[in-house]
Amino acid sequence: MSNQTAVSEIILVGFPGLPDAFHGLVSTILFFTYMISLTANGTVIGLVIFNEHLHQPMYLIIANLAATDLLFDAVTLPKSIAGYWFGASTIPVKMCLFQMFLVHYFGSLDSYLLMLMAADRYVAIYYPLRYPSIITNQVATISCGFCWVIFATSTNTAVAVLASQIPLCGADELNSLFCGYTAYSLLACSDVSSSKRAVFVCALVVLLMPLGLILLSYVKIIVTISLARSESLQKAFYTCVTHWLVIALYYAPRLFVYIVNNIPSVAIKSDMSALLLFLYLFVPHMANPIIYFLRNKEITQTLRRIMNRSTTKIEK
Repeated sequence: MSNQTAVSEIILVGFPGLPDAFHGLVSTILFFTYMISLTANGTVIGLVIFNEHLHQPMYLIIANLAATDLLFDAVTLPKSIAGYWFGASTIPVKMCLFQMFLVHYFGSLDSYLLMLMAADRYVAIYYPLRYPSIITNQVATISCGFCWVIFATSTNTAVAVLASQIPLCGADELNSLFCGYTAYSLLACSDVSSSKRAVFVCALVVLLMPLGLILLSYVKIIVTISLARSESLQKAFYTCVTHWLVIALYYAPRLFVYIVNNIPSVAIKSDMSALLLFLYLFVPHMANPIIYFLRNKEITQTLRRIMNRSTTKIEK
């Protein structure tokens, strides 16, 4: 330990093992991924903010979910793109830890907001007559605020503190697109198994507690729909399909990666790990807004009205 130099900067490798000939292609894909996410999520946020008839609890939650996805990509992708385009792949350790906190913060925030979305649909279907008085815009706003300020902050502050205590010496290359705890802990020059277990428990709390409540609510929803043939309930159930697609995109790959990474006998190669990370983090951020547009009539109709008005003004 005394003969090793402490690490002050970390090199974000991106996709390890990627031949130089593919750097241009991969960085272009990352750039378009960022642009699509920025445009799609920004559109959802703008539609909800500037259209009063979308000022409803469900759409407020959707706007918050779009904001977390947009901010996550803004925190991670520009640095990755700059690394491939301009060679700016180094990041100070303190900035790496800050990015790590934001990465885990926005990731867990998605989980809590999906839980709120499921709760909203549960009340809408299980208590349809009381829904307007139970789930108001004020309730939705306060609930989202709690997720932003308290729920997501508490668990991820612990992750950032544990990461800051990991001693780094010698190795300074992070085989990832951004600073995340799993990749960062591989640079440790001492045993960090206890820290890994603590972070794994935090991750399971963030994933399994909301997921358990989500599954319970949707089981009750399915039972209610199967017993009642009300047209209004069928319409409310239709919106649940959208949520299921988003939930599946979020939870399934995360649970797989977290579990596999914590099985000693199973090891994912660094290049495959980086690819999986890209697929289960950034692809859903592009897909979620598209799912909302395709499966939600009110959002689709609002967008069409805006486009028609714009077309009419241009023709005049």
